[in-house]
Amino acid sequence: MASGFKEKLGQGGFGSVFKGKLCSGPSVAIKMLDKSKGNGQDFISEVATIGRICHQNVVRLIGFCVRGSKRALVYEFMHNGSLDKLIFSKDGSAPLSYEKMYNISIGVARGIAYLHHGCEMQILHFDIKPHNILLDENFIPKVSDFGLAKLYPIDNSIVTMTVARGTIGYMAPKLFYNNIGGISHKVDVYSFGMLLMEMTSKRKNLNPHADRSSQLYFPLWIYDHIREEEDVDIEDVTEEEKKIAKKMIIVALWCIQLKPKDRPSMNKVVEMLEGDIKDLEIPPKPALFPDEMIVEDHTVNSIQTISSEFI
Repeated sequence: MASGFKEKLGQGGFGSVFKGKLCSGPSVAIKMLDKSKGNGQDFISEVATIGRICHQNVVRLIGFCVRGSKRALVYEFMHNGSLDKLIFSKDGSAPLSYEKMYNISIGVARGIAYLHHGCEMQILHFDIKPHNILLDENFIPKVSDFGLAKLYPIDNSIVTMTVARGTIGYMAPKLFYNNIGGISHKVDVYSFGMLLMEMTSKRKNLNPHADRSSQLYFPLWIYDHIREEEDVDIEDVTEEEKKIAKKMIIVALWCIQLKPKDRPSMNKVVEMLEGDIKDLEIPPKPALFPDEMIVEDHTVNSIQTISSEFI
């Protein structure tokens, strides 16, 4: 199928991905997993669940192969690769328009919402980032790479973890400050917010080479502009594109709120992205650490009012 593993598509934390071809003709992506411990029963159980997922915005698992400690996952092939190559392009290729980026963001949100609320098991991804969003020939986004995903009964609002999971820069703060205990689907919401911020700004959220220290952490810098009702500082875009960018940023700022209860669910995120920007309120300023949070009566009341709609 892989023709001797001649064409390598990429390397991830859980193995290498190669291009292959089925006997029936279609191209596929074959992920050869690194050796893992155990008898493989958990692997087969989780693959069986993920294999039943059928959603336009989740990459389709075609099959898997197991022989001893060797394991491979066979996925549909995505012609336009991963989203990070388009956001952080260095080869001079033309960037995607804001309208297309906006449509991609809605597709990603729908895919995550389906994992959280549309399956027979709740699937928490734990590693939402540009590298794990793949694009087909029509630039339809698909959530991929379930190497860190965990499955839970759909009625579990809180799950238990013993170790932090994810990629630095996209991990929810709770995974740092209290990585043992209750974790909910809101960890993926936080990661999506960071992803959405990078899609809008077309740059990394943390920029150590920023001209001014105030621009070091982009979410804080852009929040001040949005709060003062200033135009989003993006070059060569139309007024309509500025509105799209502003909507994406406001939704992202809600998603990266420090307290999980203040973040919207992914169903609510889809609703916010598809709705009118006039219906969006500016969220409280995002905090990086618990002791940075400023408690004010009117802020707390506002949070409580809005967060009750997000559950």
